[in-house]
Amino acid sequence: MGGSRRTDVIVVGGGVVGLTTAVVLAERGRRVRVWTRDPAGRTTSAVAGGLWWPYRIEPEALVGEWSLASLAVYEELAAEAEHTGVRMVEGVHADTVLDGLGPWAARVPGLRAATGAEYAGVGLWARLPLIDMPAHLVWLRRRLLAAGGTVERRTARGFDEAFGEAPAVVNCAGLGARDLVPDSAVRPVRGQLVLVENPGIRTWFTAADSASATTTYFMPQPGRLVLGGTADDGDWSLDPDPAVAAAIVERCARVRPEIATARVLGHLVGLRPARPAVRLEREPRDGGRTLVHNYGHGGAGVTVAWGCARAAARLVEEPAAA
Repeated sequence: MGGSRRTDVIVVGGGVVGLTTAVVLAERGRRVRVWTRDPAGRTTSAVAGGLWWPYRIEPEALVGEWSLASLAVYEELAAEAEHTGVRMVEGVHADTVLDGLGPWAARVPGLRAATGAEYAGVGLWARLPLIDMPAHLVWLRRRLLAAGGTVERRTARGFDEAFGEAPAVVNCAGLGARDLVPDSAVRPVRGQLVLVENPGIRTWFTAADSASATTTYFMPQPGRLVLGGTADDGDWSLDPDPAVAAAIVERCARVRPEIATARVLGHLVGLRPARPAVRLEREPRDGGRTLVHNYGHGGAGVTVAWGCARAAARLVEEPAAA
């Protein structure tokens, strides 16, 4: 695994934010180890629907640039979709207008009002990255290993433990940061999904009900159609609720009736690591050591992963300028 003398940075957390951050650091010549409590397939990232879109994430002034930086990377990765898990797919954000979005929206290629043929109501049409998260996490790990990094199944009990083995630590622990930092501002926002056989749907769809914790979306992923969802603030339960699952299918079927009879393949629950705003900052430690925090991305971790990873890497590499 590379001894303590050969480790420059330990990244705590093996979800999409942690792995992407580790890749950026390793490809800049740093000797990186990732400590992850769970294998990639059991992280919250693996449960995500995987659509690029800066949804429910702050601070708005920074999120736009982080998101656009990531968008540019995913557009390139889509050229090798069979390896990276990233595809460019068309779809509609219902009940959304350009005037209601931040300045970043003007820089998303092709983002426009949906036509009546594309959606009967008010909405935006876009061709966006849709990421098959289990496949993408496997690809990220392989890219990290190719750059000389390592991934270890290890639960961090505190940052001092990591500093015993490296002079710099990047905290990408997600919901785990609540206890690890500790940071009581981090809280779970529970999302439940239903996986069904795809009855031939090739576009994605999203609609959010601002008056409740429900969303309606479907994402065509390889071998399945992902249906959602929920946004249950403060709910720690990882057990799928059959009544919630039935309601998700019903809502999606109102948009595409063929979903009603699609065979159910499985149920997933993920706890998004929400925070009033992403914490991306350097915390100097004694002895010239560096702790960089990169957590609190909610359900938009994949959307901002590359932008945040580059910002975190800069904080590791240029502490005097941070």
